[in-house]
Amino acid sequence: MFDITILGSGTSTGVPLIGCQCSVCTSNNPKDKRLRTSIKISSPTTTVVIDTTPDFRYQMLRTNTTQLHAVLFTHPHRDHYAGLDDIRPFNFFSHQPMHIYANELTQVAIKRDFYYAFEEKKDVGLPEMILHTIDKEPFTIGDIPFLPIQVMHREMPVLGFRIGDFTYITDANFIAEEEQRKIKGSKILILNALRPEPHPTHFTLEQALDMAALLDVPQVYFTHFSHQIGLHEERSKNLPKGVELAYDGLTFSV
Repeated sequence: MFDITILGSGTSTGVPLIGCQCSVCTSNNPKDKRLRTSIKISSPTTTVVIDTTPDFRYQMLRTNTTQLHAVLFTHPHRDHYAGLDDIRPFNFFSHQPMHIYANELTQVAIKRDFYYAFEEKKDVGLPEMILHTIDKEPFTIGDIPFLPIQVMHREMPVLGFRIGDFTYITDANFIAEEEQRKIKGSKILILNALRPEPHPTHFTLEQALDMAALLDVPQVYFTHFSHQIGLHEERSKNLPKGVELAYDGLTFSV
């Protein structure tokens, strides 16, 4: 049994959008306030986060996360990895380096932006990491199994993951049939659905609904929303059975 926590469900700008006065960005409903997209997966012995967003520090504090064993990355866009420096308190209290799992493309970005963590002679107090390369093969962190799923963010390959009966996909606008087969049979799916209007690199709401129907997963949560998705309560009324909008702080077990 794994516990899943939605740490953030917003797109790269977050919601509300700075300076915007639309009904979503000025809403008082907590479900309309979205940090950048990330999740936490916990078992009785292991805690893993997928992506360290620019909001990572706050996400850890507001979920009272005191232990973290590893971080997985989906792809090298800054809204998904810019908060990596804030693993340092976990280093301090565990006296251990953080295990970082990413594909080679993402590792290039991490080593470029956090170069100081990889210098041979570095100052005390800098992040401590051990990099692990994700390819197509399944792997396990503690007692949590991960099956990599490659989706496409236009030209960029992005990693999704199947964890037992749960699958997590973000920042996709194409999933090949071979990768769809890895998802089918899941009981719960999280899938990105940026907005109703077309977008060159993300599934729209309609495209995400079509993909959800094709994959035939009993419970689907959409995530990675822009403010253009509309008000949470209003949009939720028009979704089919078994499909819901994720929101920050949502938790479930699988």
